[in-house]
Amino acid sequence: MSTFAAVVLFAGVVAYAVLGGADFGAGFWDLTAGGAERGRRPRHLVDESLAPVWEANHVWLIFCLVMMWTAFPTAFAAIMTTLYVPLGLTALGIVMRGSGFAFRKVVVQTDQQRVVGAAFALSSIVSPFFLGTVAGGIASGRVPTRGYGDPVTSWLNPTSVLGGVLAILTCAFTAAVFLTAEARRRDDDELERYFRRRAQVTAVVTGVVALVGIAVLHADAPRLFDGLLSRGLPLVILSGACGLLALLLLSRAAPRLLQGLAVAAVASVVVGWGVAQYPYLLGTHLSIQVAAAPTSTLWSLTLVAAAALILVVPSLALLFSLQQRGRLEA
Repeated sequence: MSTFAAVVLFAGVVAYAVLGGADFGAGFWDLTAGGAERGRRPRHLVDESLAPVWEANHVWLIFCLVMMWTAFPTAFAAIMTTLYVPLGLTALGIVMRGSGFAFRKVVVQTDQQRVVGAAFALSSIVSPFFLGTVAGGIASGRVPTRGYGDPVTSWLNPTSVLGGVLAILTCAFTAAVFLTAEARRRDDDELERYFRRRAQVTAVVTGVVALVGIAVLHADAPRLFDGLLSRGLPLVILSGACGLLALLLLSRAAPRLLQGLAVAAVASVVVGWGVAQYPYLLGTHLSIQVAAAPTSTLWSLTLVAAAALILVVPSLALLFSLQQRGRLEA
C-alpha cells in the first residue's frame, strides 16, 4: 500500500513537472523576448497560450503536498525542516509570478507594465531553479531522516545546482515546443520559426548540460548515478529519443504529436529519477515503507485521492481541449 501511495505521489510530481514546467518555460521565453516592440508578438502568443490554463496547473503542486504530508509525514517534516530556504523562495516566485501575470493585464502605464512583466518573467526562472535544487538535495541524500539538515549545503551543492539548471532548460524546451505547435495551429509561420529555433538551441544546450551532469552525479551522487545507469536507463534513453524525435519533426509534425513528444521526453526523465531512487524516499535512506503513514491512513487517502482525480482530471482535460481548439480565446 505504501508503494502504491508513492506511485500516486510521483504521478503528481510528473504532472506538475510537465504542465507546470511548460508554464514556467513560457515565462523564460517572455523574459528573453527582447524589447517592447521586438518581443510584442512572442509575448502575445505566450499570454494567449497561458491565460486559460496557467492557474489550473498548480493543482498538481497542491496534490503533491497533500499526498506527501498525509502519506509520508516523516519525509515531509524532514524535507520542510531542511530545504525551507529553496522551498520558501519557490513559493515566493510562484506568488510573484501569478501577481505579475495578472497585473500586467490591467496596468496601463508603461513603467508599471515593465515592473510587473519583469516580476512574472524572472520568477518563471527562480521557481523551477529552486524546485530543481530541492530535487537534487533529496536525490543526493542530503536530507536527514530526522530533518534539520544543513540549511545551505543541502540545496547548494553540485547535484542540486545541476538539478536547478536542468529544470530551467527542460521547462524552456517544453514551452518552446508547445509554442511552436501553438503557432503552427494558428498558421503563424513567423512565430513558428521563432520558437522552433529556440527549441533547437535549448535542446542542444540541455544535451550538453546533461552530458556534463554525468560526471557531476558520478562524483557527487553515486547511488543516483548507478540507479540511472541500471533500472532507470531505459527511461533515460526513452527521454532522449522523444526529445530528439520532437526536434526532427518540429518543422512538419502535427501540433499534438509535437506536444506529446515533449511531454514524453520530460515525463520519462522524471520517472527515471523515481525508478533510480526506489525504494528510498530520501535518496539514500528512509525507505518508502518506513516513512509511510499507518495503513488505515493510506487507505483513506487513496479513496480521497481517487475521488479528487475523478473530478479534477476530466475537468482539466476539458479545459486543455477547449484551449487547444481555440474556444477560450475570447
